Amino acid sequence: MLDYKNIIIKRYTLNLSFKELAEEFGASKSGVNDFIRAFEKCDKLSYPLPEGITNYAISELVYGHVPGSNNRSSEYEQPDFEWVFRQMNERKNMTLTYLWNRYQKDCRAKEAKPYQYRKCEKEGARFYQYSQYCELYNKWCEENYETLHIPAVIGQKMEVDFAGKTFELIDKISGEITSIVVFVAVLPYSQYIYAEGMSSTREPQWIDVNNHALKYFGGVPAIVVCDNCKQAVLTNRDWIDPDLNKDYAEWADHNHTVILPAKVRKPRYKSSVENAVGILEKGFFHDLEDNCYFSLEQFNRDLWKKLDALNHENFKKKDYSRYDKWEEERHELMPLPSMQYQYMERKTAKVSGDFHVRFDNAYYSVDKAFLHKSVMIAATADTVNIYSLMGDLIVSWRRASHRGEWLTDPRHLPDSYKQMSEWNAEYFTRKAMTVGPNTVKVIERILKSREHEVQTYRLCLGVLNFVKKYSKLALENCCKLALDTNHVTYTFIKNSIAAVADEIGTAGYNTRLNEERNKGGFVMSSHAGDIDRLLSKSSKLAEREVDHE
Repeated sequence: MLDYKNIIIKRYTLNLSFKELAEEFGASKSGVNDFIRAFEKCDKLSYPLPEGITNYAISELVYGHVPGSNNRSSEYEQPDFEWVFRQMNERKNMTLTYLWNRYQKDCRAKEAKPYQYRKCEKEGARFYQYSQYCELYNKWCEENYETLHIPAVIGQKMEVDFAGKTFELIDKISGEITSIVVFVAVLPYSQYIYAEGMSSTREPQWIDVNNHALKYFGGVPAIVVCDNCKQAVLTNRDWIDPDLNKDYAEWADHNHTVILPAKVRKPRYKSSVENAVGILEKGFFHDLEDNCYFSLEQFNRDLWKKLDALNHENFKKKDYSRYDKWEEERHELMPLPSMQYQYMERKTAKVSGDFHVRFDNAYYSVDKAFLHKSVMIAATADTVNIYSLMGDLIVSWRRASHRGEWLTDPRHLPDSYKQMSEWNAEYFTRKAMTVGPNTVKVIERILKSREHEVQTYRLCLGVLNFVKKYSKLALENCCKLALDTNHVTYTFIKNSIAAVADEIGTAGYNTRLNEERNKGGFVMSSHAGDIDRLLSKSSKLAEREVDHE
């Protein structure tokens, strides 16, 4: 069907010719010509067009029949598709089959000239068969959806999305700043809002916040409308049959609900959550922005306190609140399942020489009996379980709340690290002695920087491994810089050693010319390099650096 509305607008506002209109809209010149002539002869319609009119309505007024029906509309009683649309969206469990049957009965009841469509038909208006009825209804929806107000059905839907505004989360130990992303869910009927801050938006956390939303609302809606984020949707090319994320689809099956992703770049399909996000961002988000947050729990406490006040606050010019409407709606939601759906991440890892396994950028201790052995990790959003390859549970940990966190049980560690592992204080100190006295001091400081010595082994290894790229001379001078500026951390050395090596020149890098020098315990004299120049060059780094210990 031609885009009648825009053809008329561009014809009479831009004065485009029939040829130009045909090229722009991909139609034949004769087709455009015939339509414009018919429009000009139509006494029911003129330019400017009535506000909100659709191509469907224009065709009805200009031609007097349904588009593409070849004048069949004069023979058939036309359904009131706007009324059908309202019934489908306002009444729970309504179906097109029921409405078509009602349409048939209404047609048979009408006085009209008799006809014989089938032998079983009696006198009455002629009606569309079910397949035609559905086809025409779908066409009507496509034409009119963007301009229709869709009323919310009680207990039918939950819409979810991320807020555009993020907040800063500061690590107390390292000073590292990460982002807090806010998840938002809303029940369109009551406009009851749930929100939660997330330090990670990966699938486990996504499943977790969706579980929390259902618990907060006290039940499960029939439909969950989501954005096309990667946590929910893999592909959504045709909207009708999107490819859902496997875990999110299983979550929906577990809760006996249906995932309905919004149409790409069509925010109207999830207008309630878009509106809720706008309310939060224009409201108390400004207050939260002024605070410094050192834990996700602290942020969510503040968020939920303000959210509770918002949900209990009366709507403007109304004597009821979101909470009041939710009290009505929650009884129409499906019951929560007896057990929450649990997302499980699974991977195999090897217990390192520090008696820990690394998972999702955090470190979890494992009993010394499993040193250098492979183990199986199964993690939810809250818990990290570590199993032997035989399936026996070794230890269960809470999931780390930030990157680089160490979770260590002293009972997992041997009385003497030397007896159990090649990694120990003596090993790293001996390696540092081959570089120089400043490197030894740095290693000794790092070894004492954590509650458990084993938590520092990877840091020591990281410092000493710089001699693979840089010379021992560069590492020794960089360690002196760290000591002089009182920034004895792996991160400072990592950020400074390149500048130190560049200042030294060729001798600062582990090249073939320096290979023999690096084999020994050569330590450059303190007068051989201009330390003041190195300090000056790295002053900005030193000023910005936060002591990670």
